[in-house]
Amino acid sequence: MSSYAMSAVAELAPVEPAIQTQALPDPAKLRTQFHEESQAARRSAARPGLYIAVIIYLLFAATDILLVPDVAAYTIAARFAVGVTALVTLETLLRLDAPTKWLDITCAGAIILGYIGWLVPTAASANHESVSYYMVFGTIFMMSANLFFTFQFSFSVITSTIILLILYAVNYFVPSTLTYKLVFGAFYISCFVFTSYINWKLNRERYNVFLNALEARNQHREATERGKALLKLSRTDPLTGLENRRAVDERLRDLWGSWQRHGRTFAVLLIDVDFFKRFNDYYGHQKGDRCLMEVADSLRHLVEQHNASIGRYGGEEFIVLAQAKRHEDVVTLAEDIRQEVEALAITHNERRDGTQVVTVSVGAAFTRDEAGTKLEKIIQEADRALYLAKADGRNCVHLFDPNDPQTSDESENVAALLKIAIERELISLVFQPIINMRTGKIEAMEALMRLTMPDGTAVPPSLFIPVAERTGMILELGRWAIRTACRELMSSEHIRTISVNVSPVQLKAPGFAASVAAALGEAGVTGDRLALEITEGLEMEMHSDVLRCISDLKLLGIKVWLDDFGTGFAGLSWLRLIDFDTVKIDRSFLHDCVTPRGRAMFQDIVELLRNRGPKILVEGVESEEQLELLRRLDIDHAQGFHVGRPARAESLRPLFEAPRRQKTA
Repeated sequence: MSSYAMSAVAELAPVEPAIQTQALPDPAKLRTQFHEESQAARRSAARPGLYIAVIIYLLFAATDILLVPDVAAYTIAARFAVGVTALVTLETLLRLDAPTKWLDITCAGAIILGYIGWLVPTAASANHESVSYYMVFGTIFMMSANLFFTFQFSFSVITSTIILLILYAVNYFVPSTLTYKLVFGAFYISCFVFTSYINWKLNRERYNVFLNALEARNQHREATERGKALLKLSRTDPLTGLENRRAVDERLRDLWGSWQRHGRTFAVLLIDVDFFKRFNDYYGHQKGDRCLMEVADSLRHLVEQHNASIGRYGGEEFIVLAQAKRHEDVVTLAEDIRQEVEALAITHNERRDGTQVVTVSVGAAFTRDEAGTKLEKIIQEADRALYLAKADGRNCVHLFDPNDPQTSDESENVAALLKIAIERELISLVFQPIINMRTGKIEAMEALMRLTMPDGTAVPPSLFIPVAERTGMILELGRWAIRTACRELMSSEHIRTISVNVSPVQLKAPGFAASVAAALGEAGVTGDRLALEITEGLEMEMHSDVLRCISDLKLLGIKVWLDDFGTGFAGLSWLRLIDFDTVKIDRSFLHDCVTPRGRAMFQDIVELLRNRGPKILVEGVESEEQLELLRRLDIDHAQGFHVGRPARAESLRPLFEAPRRQKTA
């Protein structure tokens, strides 16, 4: 054996106990597995090995003719008889798919019979000197048993022993000296020991190679399992065990592709736990997590019965993807989902809508042929249906229908959107600068509400503000706007005043002044830094409650501004009843100043307001010429795109103390 092979065996030997301990602790089982796996190698090596051995065995007939010519005919006949018999037997066993041990026995029998068929006739030769030398070649058969074939060690030793005993038996009868018999016998024993030792080392090396291969397979299997586990982890929501958004998106793409290619329709159902924020705030996040886990587990079992899949789409929102052929099937599944959660009877006493258990709202959308349809479309439709389900009072199901007037009515969609705008952070504030015309500095900011759809599409204020007032959502949105404005800007000393638009609906609501006071208290600022703008263009009754509310606001030090002066019919009446701090002249009058008549009217309005005493603010300034006109008329404040466009608070802070350059006339 080479030094490399022996060193490899030495290095591999310590590995065996560790592998046995970690992978298969029973050595007997390891040996059994090794023998079972080595059978395939022995079977594949048997045919080429025996054929090569027989060919070499037959070629040695030439030495018979040279060294023992008197018995060469017998040895050659024996060679052909043994060789052909061995090959026929092997081929028969292979055709019969005989066990591997019979192939080994055939090969070993061929070696032994080949040895006998050569040795016995050779020993009968009259040329004793040639026989004495020629018998040395008998060690080839011993080496064949140990090295040429991949026998198990015990089987090789048995075969070699039989060859050794046959040699000694024949050697006893061959005429020779005692010295020759002793030397020749010692030589055979040396060959037997040496070849057996090498065979033992080779078998041990094969075993160690098997152990290393087994360990490599185990490591590969473990790595594969870890990879699968990591992949599953990356696609699984850690709280509920459902598929996460990534996995849902992949499944959704597969369903979409199947629908596009094969027309297999499917539905998307978005499920939102009603009033979950209140549940979390009151019962705590741990109980909130348990609630989501219980809902998720219940819905998982339900949707599996419908051959659908479910995932957590974010927060308290779940998504179900189901192949369906009819709209009725989708509605049935959605209603089953709603009833399943309601049947859990998870207590929720903070709803304040007459229901005392956790429920869900379900919005569903069904695939439909439409030009330019995209994957995101069905999600958006399910989202809109979910909003409508919430707008209908929650704990209900809504299936998107493009032909349904309620679904297609844009104002209804906006109404549904407004109900969740604060919770989903779809509503925000931007601020437009108001400059002092004398100093050129930004002296105030007007807070303006902005609304976006979940996909980022902006909803114009001209659309959502009237809807908010009609539905009463302006009350909650107004309170949020005042709190947010105070929190974001009122803490800054750079801006003296911030104005927020208020609706007549807010002024009529009981406790409005108290809620404003609370917002100021939370922000830790004084009331004289807040201005509330009342729009003249809106109809507002001269109601005592409204006047009392305005009076209470002024007692808090809050400034009251009249917005859009000149666009309605109540402006002069309001000027008579209420002591406004500032009056904003509508932009239309400034833009009409391009004509002499328009400029005269604008100057008349300015004179009227100046005689009444409030500060004058002109909005809609869009050019330097208009700004210069306001300077000549000694206007107090100006606002418009030329002064500054609406922007988020953080982007405007660097401008707080930056004075505008004043041009000389």
